Amino acid sequence: MTPDGAVPRLNRTDLHASVSDPVLDTMNFLNEVTLRYPEAISFAPGRPYDGFFDTEQIFAYLRRYLDHEAEQGRSPEQIRTLMYQYGPTAGQVREIIADSLRVDEQIDVPAESLVVTVGAQEAMLLVLRALVTGPEDAILVSSPCFMGITGAARLLDIPVTPVEEGEDGFSVAVLEAAIEREKAGGRRPRAFYVIPDHSNPSGSTMGLRARAELLDCAARHDILVIEDSPYRLVSPGAPLPTLKSLDRARRVVHIGSFAKTVFPGARLGFVVADQPVVDGPTGRTTLLADELAKIKSMVTVNTPALSQAAVAGALLAANGRLSELNAKPAAHYGEAMQSTLRHLDTCLPAERRAALGVRWNEPTGGFFLGMRVPFPADNAALTRSAENFGVIWTPMQYFYPGGGGLREIRLSVSYLTNAEIAEGAARLARFIEAESEQ
Repeated sequence: MTPDGAVPRLNRTDLHASVSDPVLDTMNFLNEVTLRYPEAISFAPGRPYDGFFDTEQIFAYLRRYLDHEAEQGRSPEQIRTLMYQYGPTAGQVREIIADSLRVDEQIDVPAESLVVTVGAQEAMLLVLRALVTGPEDAILVSSPCFMGITGAARLLDIPVTPVEEGEDGFSVAVLEAAIEREKAGGRRPRAFYVIPDHSNPSGSTMGLRARAELLDCAARHDILVIEDSPYRLVSPGAPLPTLKSLDRARRVVHIGSFAKTVFPGARLGFVVADQPVVDGPTGRTTLLADELAKIKSMVTVNTPALSQAAVAGALLAANGRLSELNAKPAAHYGEAMQSTLRHLDTCLPAERRAALGVRWNEPTGGFFLGMRVPFPADNAALTRSAENFGVIWTPMQYFYPGGGGLREIRLSVSYLTNAEIAEGAARLARFIEAESEQ
C-alpha cells in the first residue's frame, strides 16, 4: 500500500508489452537524434517537401467544398451541422473520394465500400482487427515492410509472418511457400500486406506480371491482399495499375492516404473494403466496409469534418485528378531521387563501392531507396554519423519484423533541396569510408 497522497509508481511490466517493443521506440529515437543534431542533413523523414504548401490554399479548399455542398442542395443550416457536429462514422466525403478513384486510378467501386479514416494508419488497425479472430489466424507482410503495419499488429497482439523480398523484389513463389508453412503449422493465412509501388522502406515496385500472379495466388489460397498505396501519384511517369483496379474477385482491400498527395496535417486516409460479409444465422449480406465502420465507431468515432472538407475541396478543385494536382511534386520527387543517385555515384564510384561492399537500388519514384553497407548500421552507428559527420539516415533493421537488415540503411530523398542532397551524399560517403576502416 502507498501512503495517502503518494503518486502511484507503475511498473513497465504491468503495462502492455507493446510499450517495450523497440519498433514503437523507433520514431522517438529518430526525432531525438534530429533534435540533438539540428545542423545535420537528414535523409530520415519520409515527409513531403514543404515548398509545395501554401497556407492560404487551405481556405480555398474549404471554400470549394462548402460551395459544393451548397450546389448539392444543402441549406446553410445543414452545412453548418455538417462541419460542426459529429458526422457519419464511415465518412461524409466518400462519394468524392470514390469519384476520384474512378477517374484517377480506374478503381470503380461504390462509395458505400469506402471508410474514411484518420490517416492510413487507422485503416490498417481497423482491417487487422476485423480479419484476425484469434491466434490461429495469420497475417503475412512483405519484408522489409512499413513499420505502421507491424506496429498496429503489435498493439493488437497479432504476430506477423514476414515474406522476404529478394534482390529483385517481391516473389509470388516465396509468398506461396510462406502460406503453405502457415497452413502446415495449423494456422489460417488471412491476408498479405504489401506496398506494390515504390515501397517504404526499400523503394521497390512490383511488376505487372507479379501483380497478376499475386492475385491468382490470393484466389488459390483464399486470402485477401492488403494493398497500401501512398506514393503512386507523387512519382514521375505513368504508374502501373493498382492491384485493386486489376481485382475481379474482390480479393484486394485497398488502403489510401492523402498525406503525400494533399497534405499530411489533414491526417486523412481511406480504405476500400468491398468484400461481402454474410451473417450465418440470418443470411444477411453487408460489406466489409460496414464492419470496419463498426470498429471505427469505438476507436475514433468519426474522422474530423474539417480534414475531410479540406481534402475533398482539393479533390473537387482538381476534378478528382490528384495525378494532375501532383504533377509538379511528382517531377520534383523524381528529380530528387535521380539527384541522390547521381551524387551517390559521384561520391562513391562503382569501383570504390565494389571494394567497400556498398550497393544501393535505383527506384524510379517514391521517397526512398535502400543501401547496403559493410558495417552494422545500428543506432550507435547512426549517432556517430549524426555527431561526427552531420548526416542522418534510418537503420533498416527497424523494418524487418523477422530480424535482418543490420547492414542496410534507408535514405529518404523527399524533404531535401538539391544542395542538401549533394552535401548530404558527400557527408554520407565520408561516414561510410570511416566506418569501413574500423
